[in-house]
Amino acid sequence: MPGLAALLEARGVPASLPGLEALAPGFEAHRKPEEREAWADAVAELHQQGLPLPEPWIDAQDHLLPELVPAWQAEREGRWSRGFIDGLRQRIRVGEMVMPSAWLKLWDQPADDVLELALDHLRHRSSGAFERLPSGIYRGPWRDGFDAARLLLPEIWHGLFKDQHPFLAIPAADTLLATPQILLPKLMDEVGRMIQAGRPALQLAVLERIDDKLMTARLQDPHPMSAPQRELKHLDLIEALRIQEKDLDPTLGRPASVAIVKTTQGKPLTLASWEAGTPVLLPETDLIAFSAANGEPLAICWRQTLPRIQELRGEAVAIWGPRRVRYEGFPTEEQLSRLERFATAEQMRAMLAQGGSRPAAPAPRPATGGAGGNALSSPGATTLPRHLQGAGLGVQDPE
Repeated sequence: MPGLAALLEARGVPASLPGLEALAPGFEAHRKPEEREAWADAVAELHQQGLPLPEPWIDAQDHLLPELVPAWQAEREGRWSRGFIDGLRQRIRVGEMVMPSAWLKLWDQPADDVLELALDHLRHRSSGAFERLPSGIYRGPWRDGFDAARLLLPEIWHGLFKDQHPFLAIPAADTLLATPQILLPKLMDEVGRMIQAGRPALQLAVLERIDDKLMTARLQDPHPMSAPQRELKHLDLIEALRIQEKDLDPTLGRPASVAIVKTTQGKPLTLASWEAGTPVLLPETDLIAFSAANGEPLAICWRQTLPRIQELRGEAVAIWGPRRVRYEGFPTEEQLSRLERFATAEQMRAMLAQGGSRPAAPAPRPATGGAGGNALSSPGATTLPRHLQGAGLGVQDPE
């Protein structure tokens, strides 16, 4: 059978890696050549990624805890993760370290068993009752950085509101909020206060439990809280796009800035800016604001009608998280006329004039009046959360 030193040398891995000696008995326990090859591959993977080797399983198993993160973050960081619900994934922390997949191979442990042990550890430290806030909503009492992860333990929150439809929120890793349906507006108010406080966001959109299934709340019109929930979803998307922008190849083109605007009926919409002159990396938003190379407004159109310009074909950008499409060209006047308009050039110009000087990453300020149900409301500037400041997001609605 191949020895460890020979296998590591063949993979260009030094035999003096810190922690390797303590793990070596696990390698020697394998009696099949293919198992030893896989073990050495796991060491090489960690070495190539600049990640440390784990403690031996007998020591590491006492330090396991689960965590929840946005799906885009799990995809970006590339550690072991498993889907929880749409938009959220569960991971495992070993002390201060998020567990890489290769550690499972070196421990010779199934992911299911490691995750269950991590959940047991969290369960044992989850005593205590939810606190009732003055608003009437409930908050988890732990504040240990793993409150959000307790969504993975339904026995903790499942029976909070007997025979009532429950809603939950995890706006930060150390916050778990819950309320019956009648106090849903209070729950969203609390999430809004956390946004204004500038806390790093985990997920802003609220969750609901239907029967025994947990999911992002799908509040549809005419539900009175459908617009606030939609806006929270938009803010989650904008945060993902903001982080994604740091990892985009600058030679591909300009990442389109994204803002939130509202119709006169209060419906929030996402709007991306596309300016002629350079290639653009366009995310999937509700609206696109088109501008000439000199900044002259052209129109705001519904993005879903963009395929009507068959001559203008985009190329998907290879990147984690929200989808972006790269366009090298720019629509002609005739091509723009094929799209469904949300605002004319004159209305768009009025938005910019109302906003004063043209921002560096332009996202039109909404204006009052306009074409019926598609008219934009007129929000003023608001203080953005600290983690969103300077992100070129345009003007946000104060609500």
